[in-house]
Amino acid sequence: MRHDHDADGEHTSSRRTFIRTSSVGVTAAALAATGAAPAAPAPASAPAVTAARRAGRPLAVTPACDGHETPAASEGPLFKPQSPERGDFITPAIRGVRLDFTGVVYDTACKPLPGTLIEFWQCDQNGDYDTAGFSLRGHQYTNSRGGFRLSTIIPRDYWGRWGQRAPHIHTQVQAPGGPVLITQLYFPDDTQAYGRDFAALNAADGLINRACTIALAGPQDGAYTGAFDFVIKTTVQ
Repeated sequence: MRHDHDADGEHTSSRRTFIRTSSVGVTAAALAATGAAPAAPAPASAPAVTAARRAGRPLAVTPACDGHETPAASEGPLFKPQSPERGDFITPAIRGVRLDFTGVVYDTACKPLPGTLIEFWQCDQNGDYDTAGFSLRGHQYTNSRGGFRLSTIIPRDYWGRWGQRAPHIHTQVQAPGGPVLITQLYFPDDTQAYGRDFAALNAADGLINRACTIALAGPQDGAYTGAFDFVIKTTVQ
């Protein structure tokens, strides 16, 4: 069963408690078991992104690690706790424009953060969220280099309680024992998916933060490669 963003559903808990009570020390073996790439590169070295830069093709700007935290955003009403631990959302039931993106989570001193929890959830190619199950939902932990990798699809725009929303991916990021960063990741104006005008959708969305735009390269064979770095605080103020 799938519902759009107007559905009245409030989350009852989050992974904050889990992380705050977990051990700060995370072994490389434990990280490997999460399904995160064992040595995910920094976004700038994602192959398709690097190739696009060398060819002079424009990419959306993703924030550099300058010590400033990645901007926060609304969590929305459709977060679900207890999502599966995985970095691949592609299942036989998923249809849409493929997106594979990588990144690194840094602290505000620009040091990579292993063992950081990242939660992703999004709507599908029709603008629907799965509220009955966990399609296009999941969490993972950064590897020993602070890296993560997500295989998913480009979400679609939809109408919700805050009007028409541009395509975006919801995210929670939290270092062990640290505060939770809740934000939303967006897509460049020239993204091609589902016949939608991403430039117009982005311009009309009053909640968008362009600093949280995933850098994309492609499409190649109908799929995109992307990159985004997070900068988060590690201590509760």
